[in-house]
Amino acid sequence: MDNTENEVPDIVVGRLPIYLRALSTMQADGKLYTSSHELAEWLGISSAQIRKDLSHFGEFGKQGTGYSVAGLYEELRQILHLDREWPLIVVGSGNIGSAVASYSGFAQRGFRVVALFDNDPAKVGARVGNFIVRDNAEIESFVAESHVLHAMIAVPAQHAQQVADLLVDCGIRGILNYAPINLNVPSTVHVEYIDPVLHLQKMTYYLE
Repeated sequence: MDNTENEVPDIVVGRLPIYLRALSTMQADGKLYTSSHELAEWLGISSAQIRKDLSHFGEFGKQGTGYSVAGLYEELRQILHLDREWPLIVVGSGNIGSAVASYSGFAQRGFRVVALFDNDPAKVGARVGNFIVRDNAEIESFVAESHVLHAMIAVPAQHAQQVADLLVDCGIRGILNYAPINLNVPSTVHVEYIDPVLHLQKMTYYLE
């Protein structure tokens, strides 16, 4: 596997988890082999685009037999560094943060929420699912002790940048941001944004 990840466009990397999800479903259905054409039908992405995306990382599949579902699944897991479990923390124990921290699906896909933080004295010490809410003042020591590199921000927009600055200073390298605001972080820190309103606003374009 030739993983030249530094040269791979971000949009291509963004499609790899989509392929991984499809392959996971195929595995669950007992499917042994697939093809770029079949994946294209599943995902609504052209087979040429799928082949081009995968070509960034090496040669996969064989002429006449296509891709081994299990083999390609494991290759993509390695490319995405999901062949290990990544601990992550959630900052913000409101409705979104509590729901995210309690979501069981992360563990099945390579991630494990290990702590939930908040700076509201009324929430610190409260139980949310399997977690006791910790004070934000503990983030630095917890991140260092638990070797955490990923965090989710689920705080109001006006506090998100301050939380991001704290996380960056603590050594967090990847942030999933639920707050409806763009964050200013160093180029060494990768941020992904989740804002349902943006997607809803996009959908209304296609409605009469």
